[in-house]
Amino acid sequence: MQQQYDYIIAGAGCAGLSLLHRMMLHPFFNRKKILLIDKDAKNINDRTWCFWEKQNGLFENIVYHRWQQIDFYSKEFSARYDLEPYQYKMIRSIDLYAIVLDKAKQFSNIDIVYDEIKSISSNEIYATITTNNSIFYSNYLFNSIILNNWKQDALSQKNVHVLWQHFKGWLIETADDIFDARIATFMDFRVSQEKGTAFMYVLPVAKNRALIEYTLFSENILNDDEYNNALTHHINKQLEINEYKLLHTESGIIPMTNYAFSKGEGRVINIGTAGGQTKGSSGYTFQFIQKHSAKIIEALVKDKNPLLLQSMFDKRFRLYDGILLNVLKHKKMGGDVLFAQLFKNNSPQAVFKFLDNETNIKEELKIMKSVSLRAFLPATFKQLLRHL
Repeated sequence: MQQQYDYIIAGAGCAGLSLLHRMMLHPFFNRKKILLIDKDAKNINDRTWCFWEKQNGLFENIVYHRWQQIDFYSKEFSARYDLEPYQYKMIRSIDLYAIVLDKAKQFSNIDIVYDEIKSISSNEIYATITTNNSIFYSNYLFNSIILNNWKQDALSQKNVHVLWQHFKGWLIETADDIFDARIATFMDFRVSQEKGTAFMYVLPVAKNRALIEYTLFSENILNDDEYNNALTHHINKQLEINEYKLLHTESGIIPMTNYAFSKGEGRVINIGTAGGQTKGSSGYTFQFIQKHSAKIIEALVKDKNPLLLQSMFDKRFRLYDGILLNVLKHKKMGGDVLFAQLFKNNSPQAVFKFLDNETNIKEELKIMKSVSLRAFLPATFKQLLRHL
């Protein structure tokens, strides 16, 4: 196997495979030598991505389920919403892995290596990646592997906050048809808030099957029994389901932080969470990855540097993330109350647009005025001082 490539993609997760998929769709890359490296073969369904979208997306043909309506529940406020022009969509990781990796095998210019990555470096001319067994070089290296102790660095900085979005989900099947597969429970805060901001997703994929997911925003990760007990209690007491089959389980931990992850340096371009594509205040990543990978392809095709830096104006969204994280971390307002105010005083379309970093200043001010200023003003001043 040759050691020199035009492009190397380090990590075969959502970010790496989304970028590779776009490369395979564009004729510009047909004569480029491309290497994909990951330590493991991607052959299990290890996660599910849910996201909202207006138009058909890059992976429309593998959307496992979609919903046109969502329910929101809290102790203070509950409502059902029509999402048009959005749809809430679900993609299973096994389907994304399969469609991209199977297609890649049909391209003679693409190599796939399964090996552990040890180090990544760059100079002005090329990037270098060292694995357990080899050293590879490329014109550009797109990296989704976090190799440094970012958390320690983040906690050493003033007014940088670190929480975790952590979750466990059960795909269950019932004997009777009890779910409405047209409606997803987007957030159900009628669970204990003692451990942090906590809520349930209920995502029906059939009349007798649904993914029930217990999600928290907090500084500490729970032990497995705590997730299991919360899921069991919600299914039995809130959903009033006592008999069901457990078909599949999944879990994950996603950083929620206003820490500035490096976009890359030299010939190394960071992508995915490693490149700051996880929304700090929500943990949402999938659609940010899609937008970032599309911009990288556009830059490469135009022979421009794919190391894409944010403008000062666009960096305001990290300021907003820091404010919200400050409020949640210091418990100035319960997360259940915060999201209840957001959904009570705004349409879900407006909330989605804000969480996608696609709003203008006028829309952002309206969102901000819809929540308690008493909790947010002190946090706002602290985060502003950090950015001055």
